[in-house]
Amino acid sequence: MKRKHLFVFLIGFVVTFSLAAGLQFLTPRISLTQGDAIVLVSAAASLQDALEELDSVFETSYSGTTVNYNFGSSGALQQQIEQGAPADIFFSAATKQMDALQEKNLILPDTRRDLLTNRLVLIVPNNSTLGLTSFSQLSGNNVRRIAIGEPRSVPVGQYSEELFTKMGILSQIKTKFVLGNSVRNVLAAVESGNADAGIVYATDAKISDKVKQVATAPENMHSPIVYPIAVLKSSKNLQVAKTYEQFLSSNEAKTIFEKFGFGIAQ
Repeated sequence: MKRKHLFVFLIGFVVTFSLAAGLQFLTPRISLTQGDAIVLVSAAASLQDALEELDSVFETSYSGTTVNYNFGSSGALQQQIEQGAPADIFFSAATKQMDALQEKNLILPDTRRDLLTNRLVLIVPNNSTLGLTSFSQLSGNNVRRIAIGEPRSVPVGQYSEELFTKMGILSQIKTKFVLGNSVRNVLAAVESGNADAGIVYATDAKISDKVKQVATAPENMHSPIVYPIAVLKSSKNLQVAKTYEQFLSSNEAKTIFEKFGFGIAQ
């Protein structure tokens, strides 16, 4: 991808490796600071396409600013922030990770808000011949490998495990799991045919032309899929970070999020 989030990604990778051993802009060309200002955004992998489309809009309207990204699983990003990795904003795919940072007094509480929602879906490769149309069919002998996110660190995996537990089939299918370190890793496993099926967000299924969505999980079968965002206390550019966060609540930003399949949190 572009150089913009390479720097932050490398920092995030090093930290993760060591662990594992609204405002609506209307006036263009507004200068927020004297000289260049950089906003470092640690965001859930499922947000990548939408945020990158919004990136150019924000930077064009607010001159002298650059938005850099570190995309990954919300759990890994949480750990990186706790270990001191630089970031101005955390945009999570679940409340659990944001709650953890708030409990450790690492975010500015008055900037926290629930911004987006999503849906949990079952996908298969486009050329699949298994005829899957429901999550319950995953317990069948013809399904050998199911890609899900690592439940301990990847929110989509947490939601998937909750779903299978409520369905009463978790113990039957757990040996089939192929664990991914982010929702995009899960998507890639299904796209490549390395998994017969996978559980991702509706937004991830929407961006791929190599998979098809065959079922949507009832929302009462798992925790609400909510994306909270907050500015971090360690931010080196609080003014710009707060402005960017408010921009993501603007009508223009909401339109782009909806284009990619996200719901807007009430």
